[in-house]
Amino acid sequence: MSFTDRLVLALHIAFVIFTIGPVTAAIMSSPRAIRTGNAGVLRYLVRMTRVFAAASLGILVFGIILGQRQRELGKAWLTASMTLFVVALVLLVLVMRDQRRALAALTAASQRSGAAQSQAEQAGGPPSGDRPATAADGEEPAAASAGGTAITAAEAAAVANVERGRIASLGGIISLLWLAILVLMVWQP
Repeated sequence: MSFTDRLVLALHIAFVIFTIGPVTAAIMSSPRAIRTGNAGVLRYLVRMTRVFAAASLGILVFGIILGQRQRELGKAWLTASMTLFVVALVLLVLVMRDQRRALAALTAASQRSGAAQSQAEQAGGPPSGDRPATAADGEEPAAASAGGTAITAAEAAAVANVERGRIASLGGIISLLWLAILVLMVWQP
């Protein structure tokens, strides 16, 4: 193996180590941030997922270069690995979409609760967290959704909960795909 081949292999492995781990951690941490309603942490995880998912394209690029240099690009195990990687990237795009939707829902819910607390304080009553919930609380608009229609805090929480389930399931599938790629890279049938 020449120096150039070793360099490309080292870059390929470095991209695997420094992109797959962080993006997996961000995906797997997102459901907890959604469950606890922590929009600040979720905002950071969305950004982290986007950056490391884009950087993970380096894995594919250096893998293709290495496969061409070693004249193994036509082998079935390498083609299967690249196909699984592209599927994982498509699923990452879906996860990023779901993270953004959950963040929008959490932001809408927090704006709604902040507005209710502000109104209660202006009226001289206790903050909304200290007063009993009424039927009207769930009916007041939280904020505008992506479609421009107003949603309630309860609807926003329901949307965030649905997205939490999608992110968790897609994250598990992505992890299994990466595990299958690892097995193919080591085993090389």
